[in-house]
Amino acid sequence: MQEKEFVELLNKHQNIVHKICNVYMDEPADKEDLFQEITLQAWKAINNFRGDAQFSTWLYRVALNTAITYFKKGKKQSTTLTEHFPERTEEFNPIEEQVQAMYKAISHLSKIDKALVMLYLDDYSYKEMGEVLGMTVTNVGVKMNRIKTKLKEETAKYYHPTN
Repeated sequence: MQEKEFVELLNKHQNIVHKICNVYMDEPADKEDLFQEITLQAWKAINNFRGDAQFSTWLYRVALNTAITYFKKGKKQSTTLTEHFPERTEEFNPIEEQVQAMYKAISHLSKIDKALVMLYLDDYSYKEMGEVLGMTVTNVGVKMNRIKTKLKEETAKYYHPTN
């Protein structure tokens, strides 16, 4: 693949990379660093893109793997999603409260589980999720059931509609 074609595809699907940077990082500078690292890793791996899957699926895999392993090198700490949402306003909004409680619960998940939730919220099928993360469809299904149960329990800790 030529550099021009790679840049065009990356520009077309950059929302995937931005989304991952926003989920895994807090600070704008850290998000930018991770974006650059994902871009670099995608460019290094572009010759491995065989076209068996869509470019967006391949990019998701590269981006998630980079985000997950980037911090194992001791470069940065991972994000907590709750810091990206405003604190409670004076007026009670139950839907906003539920969303904030859900994001707080998601922030307590492992990096792989966060990736599964992100793909699930983007309407990826279990098969596609498995392709991105290198898992079987059965394993994705089992993990998603466990994650859903855990999120229900965790969300209940943070969502108190009578407060």
